Amino acid sequence: MSETQTHQVLRPCAYHVVRYTPNLVRDEWVNIGILLFDPATGRLMQRLVEEPAEFARIRRLHPAADEELLRRLSDDFALQSAAESNHAQSYIARLEQTLSNTLQLSPQKGLLAEELEAELDRLYHDHVEIQRSGRLTELATRNGIRSRANQVFRGTGIWPRLQRRLRVDEFTYAGDPLRLDYGYRRNGTRGFVQALSLSRDPGQAKVLAFTADAIRQKLDHSEFVALTETEPRPAENPRHRFILGLLEAREIGVVPLSRLAEWSYRLRPTLLGGSNN
Repeated sequence: MSETQTHQVLRPCAYHVVRYTPNLVRDEWVNIGILLFDPATGRLMQRLVEEPAEFARIRRLHPAADEELLRRLSDDFALQSAAESNHAQSYIARLEQTLSNTLQLSPQKGLLAEELEAELDRLYHDHVEIQRSGRLTELATRNGIRSRANQVFRGTGIWPRLQRRLRVDEFTYAGDPLRLDYGYRRNGTRGFVQALSLSRDPGQAKVLAFTADAIRQKLDHSEFVALTETEPRPAENPRHRFILGLLEAREIGVVPLSRLAEWSYRLRPTLLGGSNN
């Protein structure tokens, strides 16, 4: 049976929604993340808000929100969970006792999952991600691009060979919160892939260009790819022209979702085994 045809066994898992409640008197909260764990293995996965639009939404709902706290929360959780390696339930129990009043966990809920990464994406989309009307509107976000890319990578069989959510602060500056969406290794080269919306904030392209420069200063062999929701149209769209020109100047390839499966199949034979971060 081929790699893409194998059937995975459903296994019981559990999750909590992470809530931020800046005003305890009003008891109003906003969902800011997901903690998902497999009781059988003790494996814990997390995803918390990280996109500019997500922080902007929190500011609109709670103008006095402690954004500094929210931005360091992902790293704080990661450090604490690392100390409780493969003991997710004990970590979550301790977390519930030590969280500040403004941070709370929802009651635990159970589910059946084939793959933790896919289930984490689904839960985040359902409970945390900004809801937009229309498939095309949703696809024009980094979260939407990533969601579609995850499906393609699984379908083309390269998902197990990819690293996910790679920290960049070892290449840039201590405390840099940016994480690159995917990474891989092939033929002595490290590759990095980042979802990039052509119709949203063009500052995303500037951040990617800066990060690529910083990584290349420390890695002799590296390559970069930006995943876009659509094929760039620089001749008719000034925003596309700016973004494409910036990426080309930094030798960052552009792969629209419509060509991602083809790109993945070409990449697959050259990939070394990855790790699921």
